[in-house]
Amino acid sequence: MAIRYTCRHCDTEIGSLPFESAKELIVEIQQLDEGKGERFLTFENDGEVTVRCICEQCEQSLRTFPDYYTLAKWLQ
Repeated sequence: MAIRYTCRHCDTEIGSLPFESAKELIVEIQQLDEGKGERFLTFENDGEVTVRCICEQCEQSLRTFPDYYTLAKWLQ
């Protein structure tokens, strides 16, 4: 079991935490309000959690081109 971090825009894997490092964080994640959790978290059958966040490159692109926020999918 681990927590994996991927960019929600370009699907680049940002990193991961092994189970031992992530135990406390997993408990906190499971206690999140369901509205917040559904948007950014995916729970796999094997117990792995995927957190959808933003990588540095996509963050920089959004700063440079703020109109991208209005698009549902701005990377093809």
